[in-house]
Amino acid sequence: MSKYLRVTAILTVAVATALVSAPAHASNGPQATPLPATIDLPDGFQPEGIATGPGPFAYFGSRADGRIYRADLITGTGAVISPAVGTPSLGLKTDRRGRLFVAGGTAGNARVIDVRTGAVLRSYQFATAPTFVNDVVLTERAAYFTDSNKAVIYAVPIGRHGELSATFRTLPLSGDFVLNPDGLNLNGITVTPDGRALVAVQSSTGFLFRIDPATGVTDRVGDLVFVNGDGLLTVGRTLYVVQNRDNRLNTVRLSRDGRDGTLRGTVTDPRFDVPTTVAKFGDRLYLPNARFTTPPTPTTPYTAVAVRG
Repeated sequence: MSKYLRVTAILTVAVATALVSAPAHASNGPQATPLPATIDLPDGFQPEGIATGPGPFAYFGSRADGRIYRADLITGTGAVISPAVGTPSLGLKTDRRGRLFVAGGTAGNARVIDVRTGAVLRSYQFATAPTFVNDVVLTERAAYFTDSNKAVIYAVPIGRHGELSATFRTLPLSGDFVLNPDGLNLNGITVTPDGRALVAVQSSTGFLFRIDPATGVTDRVGDLVFVNGDGLLTVGRTLYVVQNRDNRLNTVRLSRDGRDGTLRGTVTDPRFDVPTTVAKFGDRLYLPNARFTTPPTPTTPYTAVAVRG
């Protein structure tokens, strides 16, 4: 493994401070067309994860049955591109090769999907119950997955030319991180601004941890606390932290090495209904509403909403 991790893509972004109000525009047509501020997802879908790109597309996973839904962020329309697998699809990330990495929740697994065909390119069985493979982040040399029930992360090596390894490694965590047997542990995961380490949030305590991807040694990031912390996203030195049941999207200014950070602001929106994760397209941040406090039925409506980013 390379000494340094590199983020697959870094986009420059300002801190999210307001609701979507001014229109963004499509590149063609005689008149400017505003991008939809709300994306309708299939009824009963129960979304959790989101990934954006390549192109103006967002991908959503169903925690109910594992379907993958692709939405066009320009038109707001979409379709299921990967069918139900009977187990959850939680955290998602896409790479520039058009591959979607999917965390499998209670199934203890992950799979990699070709977004053009919906075909499963690789699958990995990380663990057996009790397990909760919750989120994933990509670097040039590996995909890293959190397990909210165990003091480990899972690493799937990626070759120099993008080759997916047939194997994975389990990296035990040490240092400041302490497993909470009665709560949700590591959830969202991202990279530090300098690309040399990982940052993950422990949902039950709200603590952020910097993780050395070579050794598994963890260090708490400053004195920041985000109870119910869920999805994370790093853009430059800005870290976005979703607090799902608090209906908040926080912005943190991280040090380059990810060892310290300062809370810079919090976004709320009346359209938030337990948002779980966050992804970026253009000047907008998109968050799926998981609606954890609403009993799910086959006809329960679900949406993703956009805020300025």
